[in-house]
Amino acid sequence: MEHFKFEDKVSLDNIIELKNIGQTYDGGENWIIKDFNLIIEDKPAQGQFVVILGMSGSGKSTVLRYIAGLQQPSEGQVLIKGKPVDDKTHVSMVFQQYSSMPWMTVLDNVGLALRYQGVNKKERDERAMEMIKLVGLEGHEKKYAMYPTLSGGQLQRVAIARSMLSNPEILLMDEPFGALDVKTRIQMQELLLQLWEKFHSTVIFVTHDISEAVYLGDDIYIMKYAPSRIVEHIHVDLPLIRTRETKRDAHYTQLVHHVEDLMMKVSGER
Repeated sequence: MEHFKFEDKVSLDNIIELKNIGQTYDGGENWIIKDFNLIIEDKPAQGQFVVILGMSGSGKSTVLRYIAGLQQPSEGQVLIKGKPVDDKTHVSMVFQQYSSMPWMTVLDNVGLALRYQGVNKKERDERAMEMIKLVGLEGHEKKYAMYPTLSGGQLQRVAIARSMLSNPEILLMDEPFGALDVKTRIQMQELLLQLWEKFHSTVIFVTHDISEAVYLGDDIYIMKYAPSRIVEHIHVDLPLIRTRETKRDAHYTQLVHHVEDLMMKVSGER
């Protein structure tokens, strides 16, 4: 299998920057996160798929909250396209827990952000329906977005469709497939890659699953704690477009073992 490596031909602008981030809850006596730095370049007509790995408690979800504007760090800067994150910053986020409104239909859930943006019902239903078809939920649009009316995988499809329709440029995902069975998880990985290929989004994806990280990611960043910061960066030199056959390639297996070794090394450090 030929391995693809993206070569920058020009200097790229940064789409997301976290500079010298620190987090303390006791005035600086103890730091939960310290000296955290991350730069993600904007790659037009391609996007990026960045994966953050780390042990439980290393602050992965907190980093996503910074980017989404849901939490402010104690020190440092968080920039989106060179501008500080504030309450006007709009970034989509998919959580591990099902986040749909159970009293609303699938159609209304997917079009929710457009409703808040003042888009009229006819247009938002049309656009929401297009996204529903893309994520394979056609025929379920009039059902209420709740379990067990919809399965766990279907509810995550609703969340992804809503997020992509709201803002396909930047998508934050916090262990979105962690509660799914193996078959559904594989299907959701394939769906996510298809949407990424179509919309060229910048995706920041948090997971504990090393094989999933290697399969999905262009770049993997490993965090350690006490205090938390990035200590390893791995560029995943697999084909840009990936299929299930990618997982059967020897180089994929080598990368999984390499990242696993780094994770074990980091987890043993204090």
